[in-house]
Amino acid sequence: MRMTAFEDVSLRALMLLSAVDGSEPLATRAIAEGVGTPYNHVSKAVLKLRELGLVESTRGRAGGVQLSAAGRRATVGGVLRALDTRNDLPDCESPNGDCPLNHDCGLRGALRRAREAFYRELDTVRVSSLPHARQMEPVLVQIGLRPGFGSEGETANTASGESSEGSAFFEAAAALLREPDAV
Repeated sequence: MRMTAFEDVSLRALMLLSAVDGSEPLATRAIAEGVGTPYNHVSKAVLKLRELGLVESTRGRAGGVQLSAAGRRATVGGVLRALDTRNDLPDCESPNGDCPLNHDCGLRGALRRAREAFYRELDTVRVSSLPHARQMEPVLVQIGLRPGFGSEGETANTASGESSEGSAFFEAAAALLREPDAV
């Protein structure tokens, strides 16, 4: 199953927003820089995510984007399903007309069932559980944020019950990255 570029950017934006503590909104330009995608693409993704109720946005100088309560609970499968605008996976029409096998085609039904099975598998994965310290620390530092990893300051690993011994290490490393002369 192949994701569209729009779905990919939307998921990356949600992952980045999941990794910040949520105390302050994140500018769309910072999201674009953090996910390595042009601002125009990210702003369209943020608009759609807002329409879906997954993010909240505030305009103005102190404005920005934050993950909503629904966004914190969102699953990868649910997000992809909501963003998927394709009716049929196979292209049953061409410039030369419809596919001659189009009438009572079994391929479209089989591919629809496969797509739904793909989404069902991803319905068990919360977007907010995907970011982890090692992955997000450099990104958050790059866009000028102090890593927070969720409103309780947990990483995805500590939220799932794993040890949080490394969190002090990551905070110290982030401080050193912000102030390299402090060594």
